[in-house]
Amino acid sequence: MAEAHQAVAFQFTVTPEGLDFQLSREAVRHLYLATVHSWKKRLVRTKNSFLSGVYPASPSSWMVALVATAGSCYCHVDPSLGLIARIQSCLPHGQALSPRARAVVSTVVFSTGAWLAAVLLFRRLLRLLLSYHGWMFEPHGHMSRSTRLWMVRGLMSIRKPLLYSFQSSLPKLPVPPVKATVARYLESVRPLLDDDKYREMAALAKDFQENTAPRLQRYLRLKSWWTTNYVSDWWEEYIYLRGRSPLMVNSNYYAMDFLYVTPSPIQAARAANTVHSILLYRRRLDRGEIPPMMALGVVPMCSYQSERMFNTTRIPGKETDTLLHLADSKHLAVYHKGRYYKVWLYYGGQLLPPADLEMQFQRILEDPSPPQPGEERLAALTAGERVPWAEARARFFSRGPNKVALDAIERAAFFLALDEDEHGQEPERPGCMDAYAKSLLHGRCYDRWFDKSFTLVVYKNGKVGANAEHSWADAPIVGHLWEFMLATDKFQLGYTEGGHCKGDPRWQLAPPPAPGVAAIEASLRVARALAEDVDFCCFPFSTFGKGLIKRCRTSPDAFIQIALQLAHFRDKGSFCLTYEASMTRLFREGRTETVRSCTAEATAFVRCMAEPRGTVSADLGSRLFKAAAEKHQQLYRLAMTGAGIDRHLFCLYLVSRYLGTQSPFLAKVLAEPWRLSTSQTPQQQLKMFDLNKFPDHVSSGGGFGPVADDGYGVSYIIAGENLITFHVSSKFSSPETDSQRFGRNIRQAMLDIAGLFDRPPPAAGH
Repeated sequence: MAEAHQAVAFQFTVTPEGLDFQLSREAVRHLYLATVHSWKKRLVRTKNSFLSGVYPASPSSWMVALVATAGSCYCHVDPSLGLIARIQSCLPHGQALSPRARAVVSTVVFSTGAWLAAVLLFRRLLRLLLSYHGWMFEPHGHMSRSTRLWMVRGLMSIRKPLLYSFQSSLPKLPVPPVKATVARYLESVRPLLDDDKYREMAALAKDFQENTAPRLQRYLRLKSWWTTNYVSDWWEEYIYLRGRSPLMVNSNYYAMDFLYVTPSPIQAARAANTVHSILLYRRRLDRGEIPPMMALGVVPMCSYQSERMFNTTRIPGKETDTLLHLADSKHLAVYHKGRYYKVWLYYGGQLLPPADLEMQFQRILEDPSPPQPGEERLAALTAGERVPWAEARARFFSRGPNKVALDAIERAAFFLALDEDEHGQEPERPGCMDAYAKSLLHGRCYDRWFDKSFTLVVYKNGKVGANAEHSWADAPIVGHLWEFMLATDKFQLGYTEGGHCKGDPRWQLAPPPAPGVAAIEASLRVARALAEDVDFCCFPFSTFGKGLIKRCRTSPDAFIQIALQLAHFRDKGSFCLTYEASMTRLFREGRTETVRSCTAEATAFVRCMAEPRGTVSADLGSRLFKAAAEKHQQLYRLAMTGAGIDRHLFCLYLVSRYLGTQSPFLAKVLAEPWRLSTSQTPQQQLKMFDLNKFPDHVSSGGGFGPVADDGYGVSYIIAGENLITFHVSSKFSSPETDSQRFGRNIRQAMLDIAGLFDRPPPAAGH
């Protein structure tokens, strides 16, 4: 990707009289403003790093300590117990420092030291308080004395926290006892195995626990002492970066627009507002001005995943990929009709307003020039296998114009695809949401840059979506950005009556050309085969939502998970190992843990529901359901507080591989397929607008591809009181799965469970 125009600060030519310099004042001015902007950014980061480092104290508290110490000394009261005098005696005597100056310096030094000691004490106390998780296991409506005492933590949050204020105060993820992990594992597989297979697995587990595990556990505890998080670095490397299969469908996930509303039908205008909103988020992120996420509004969660949200690209390698993250990027990579463009996001050190971005994007949309050879399908390399992409990158992109072109994409803030299709929810068009989901998950296999941290997709009718790479962060992080973008786009920036961005444009973009490359078709064939095999069913369930579920005194997530178990049993006639993603961000650098949702209690309820109608009472069904829901909630709490199963066993397996130790038990555990992989998309993390006042502005959520070839991937978002949107994926090549059939089973399972509580569901809202 070459640039059409470059501003040159100065030129010189050789003449008979010597060198002739020609300065461009405009270019020098922009260079100066860019330098000022860069230094301002550094100063803001330095200031916020200091403020986060001393939280919950503040610079004003240091002044209070200094004034209090000076006032005490003035009143002939020594609060230092002689330390000020000892500091003063260590200072140099003579003309350099007068007695009064030495007194002032010693007072300042003591006050600063006392203040820093108090900061360290408070931060240590804060870490101890944040290590308490008993509040999560309290019965609803009851609070123990320990939890009441723990609530005093709120008194320490006198100052409004910045994004990273709590980072160093968060506790480390604990390493669970092997005995507890093995016991929970055996409990989780009991409903999936017959008696003979369970006895075999129990024997393997016993041998592992008694002979192999103690040594592995010692090494794992040692790792937990010298690393911030004993799981996250290995999880990122071995689960994501070392994977050699395509990122598209297998790893990347997507996010959708508002379900019922499109703020503007003009593609360039919607692209401009969304890009500007995302850049406003990036500016707040750089300054640390985004408040940290809080569980239940009071318990801080780890924010480290947000660090690589922008200016980040996954670089392919033959054995393992790497993540390229830049401190800043001032341009955007844009794709439209097979052409790539480099769009500058700043002018004179200032962020481009939406009206200017709209003009730039409109110029791109109107550009009639055809793609250069190899340019149109270039991104197919990122959609295929990783090894061929790494080899092609080394061969064709290591130097010359192709390297410059690739750098412009990989070093962009993020990637924007101006799509030629129209998508979105249209009740009169069956299958429209399925097509929308497939477009975001894989597109045409060459119009999304799957290696970028995320690709923003803007469709011809103004609908938007995103495709996100998974290694750098989990879905709730992208969801946080996505909520901010949607709310800012609609409720803060807004549009004119004609649907254009507000304001008048001042600058124009000259669309740049792009070079072509070869060695693309092989990756494209792999990607297309993978994309064409994806079977999607995306639907809004509006018969009822969390409002009715909560009136049944049940967790909405537990309700849906049990409904998925019932739907899967009806779909396949059997149970399977089920994965539900839970977060461990209550710990420093925490990511996810697995909740094994197919429990003995859930299977007992499902078998009860499978009995012929009239043979089982509603009272028995509701009691079994309550037991299954309570069990699921307990497992979810254990996962969130570091007492899960799978991350511990995963790390023990890696230690065994490093040590060259064979463990049949661990090998068998990690070989088990997840034929039902599920995840809940968080909603209203920011609360930038009231959904009760704007019920049409619910998000459609997002989804992912199937994890197992013969299994289902299910994502759901509980949006508002009367809406749950499901995203179901599977593969056409599997004769055992059918996403449409499974979607119908989910609907019926939701209705059947609600019917147990004799509360007829309300009429559909939409």
